[in-house]
Amino acid sequence: MKKSILILLSVLGLISCSRTTSLDPRLPEIWPDYTGVTVPVGTAPLNFELGTQYSKVFVRVQGADGSILKARGKTARFSVNGWHKLTEANAGDSLRVTVLGLKDGAWTQWKDFPIYVSADTLEAWGVVYRKIAPGYETYSKIGNYQRNIRNFKETPIIESTLTPGQCVNCHTANATNPDQYTFHLRGKHGGTYFQVNGEGKWLTTKTANTISNAVYPYWHPGGDYCACSNNFIHQSFWTGSGRLIEVWDDASDISVIDVRTDEVITSPLVHTDWYETYPAFSPDGRTLYYCTAFPEEVPANAEKVRYSLCSIDFDPETGSFGSKVDTLINCARKGRSITFPRPSYDGRFILYSEADFGCFPINHKEADLYLLDLSSGKRHALAGANSEYAESFHNWSADSHWILFSSRRADGLYSLLYICHIDEDGNASKPFLLPQKNPGRYYVNSLYSFNCPDFTSSKVKFRKGSTWKQVTDPDRLTAKDRITTDDEEIISDPEPADSSAPMFMQ
Repeated sequence: MKKSILILLSVLGLISCSRTTSLDPRLPEIWPDYTGVTVPVGTAPLNFELGTQYSKVFVRVQGADGSILKARGKTARFSVNGWHKLTEANAGDSLRVTVLGLKDGAWTQWKDFPIYVSADTLEAWGVVYRKIAPGYETYSKIGNYQRNIRNFKETPIIESTLTPGQCVNCHTANATNPDQYTFHLRGKHGGTYFQVNGEGKWLTTKTANTISNAVYPYWHPGGDYCACSNNFIHQSFWTGSGRLIEVWDDASDISVIDVRTDEVITSPLVHTDWYETYPAFSPDGRTLYYCTAFPEEVPANAEKVRYSLCSIDFDPETGSFGSKVDTLINCARKGRSITFPRPSYDGRFILYSEADFGCFPINHKEADLYLLDLSSGKRHALAGANSEYAESFHNWSADSHWILFSSRRADGLYSLLYICHIDEDGNASKPFLLPQKNPGRYYVNSLYSFNCPDFTSSKVKFRKGSTWKQVTDPDRLTAKDRITTDDEEIISDPEPADSSAPMFMQ
């Protein structure tokens, strides 16, 4: 009791302009909402602000070890080095945050709230993501960016100003290692960029045996292959349903690109008249997970399209698919749809999005994150991470203790990036919004949504100088279909599988 009184007196004594202070038993309404979140050691500080009616804010953060960090001004902006020291000294414990705000010459002090500092480190240099203004037919600027999570420095990897008329998207590193990095371009000069150990190449991935260029890539852990889907992607507006827009596929298949030989490997088992999309390799590289759905007449019957989670073996020594497909979760029978499976790098879980239907959860308010335990086969919603708005497009940290995902919880319209801790039992903590030096100016005044996030272990090094010349080169590399044996080539137009009774939808 005496200690609490001394703390309050010391706080009030530092606010010389204050004459009156009222106590409010509620938590302060700060933005971003960092009350009760769990953070790793050493990230950028959780700067925040009160409502615009408060002219000043004073914040005192005390660690369990007794160390103190303070911030004052129009917003709560902490020293980066001070925040690092505070979190390092309190790893595995918590911080107590006291907030006071000045309004009309009077101070208000709210109930203190905790910030928990995890003992699990976040093994990442930073995060990469795409920023795009919410448009539907055209765009002015779009790009892939990277951000050092220990501070606030953001730099572009590639922007559409380098490739006019082309959509920059679908970027990913190999298990967070950007020594192997890839992204796609869509448009007249569409193709895929592969970078391996600093050497990059542009590849046209449409072949005689695929319906389109590569989409939704995922690296094989060995680095010799990159799985992708080949999709005819469309979108339509909704009328009278409370939904705005839906993205859907006319057709989609799975293939694997051998980045050493520029060959595209397919199998009739993942190249059917069903929809197959969102591939992801297991950490040992011997299983390929993906989503599949029975084809419907779209967009008229878009609400009937529901994806289930399947897997097929993959042999990295021969670069070949297995002979059967297994169904891990028949979500379609439950009236739901699974998309974007992402295995944890320790091999324990698969993180995925689940919505009422469809393949593009970012447009589904009801979309939530789920976790499948691969040892028990049990799955559960990540209650601590989910909100009443869409959660989608997610990835793991290399140590499998943290996830990064996009969510529209801030306002229901814009997708922003959140980081969340996952404990040993697969439970999620309350996530925190990616910190910014001035969150109001950065987020509230921005016209950009953030998606396709991923962690990276180091900075992505992409050489921009000759990008346009390479993209438009008429002699650019073109992928070839893989010959499966000495005398048998994969057929260019395979006979569609019987969609009435596919072997894997039991």
